[in-house]
Amino acid sequence: MTLDEILAFFDRIGLPYRTAEVTAGFLPGLMTDRGCLLVDAARLTHPGDALHEAGHIAVAPADQRASLTGDVFACGQDTGDEMAAIAWSWAALQAIGGAPEALFHADGYKGSSEAYIQAFTSGGGFGYPLLAWYGMTAMPGQPDGFPAMGRWMR
Repeated sequence: MTLDEILAFFDRIGLPYRTAEVTAGFLPGLMTDRGCLLVDAARLTHPGDALHEAGHIAVAPADQRASLTGDVFACGQDTGDEMAAIAWSWAALQAIGGAPEALFHADGYKGSSEAYIQAFTSGGGFGYPLLAWYGMTAMPGQPDGFPAMGRWMR
């Protein structure tokens, strides 16, 4: 899965992003700025990280997206939003057709990458009940259930 494939996906779903020089941020080459994902291809070490950061923007209520700048937790997002962003990023990965390791790479997720891969590839996972509650998907096993998404933006 390439960054170009990810950005084309963002274009299809209407997720705001722009390419820019990013010298600060939680992940190399990525930063959220007023609800827009800034992407620095030269500094980005794992393209799949863009899916996770985009997930934070996508799961934020529309009227709160513009307040997301820098650390999303300092902007009011919480652990539930983190879980929803992870589930969203898994659904996005499935829509793009990327390998699980492209999203849950060994350098991320505080050493839990393998557990996340196992959880999501076995049909489990977490966070998707919030996505269903937000009206973005249905529960797994239902028509158009997770990881299929009826809406990509909350």
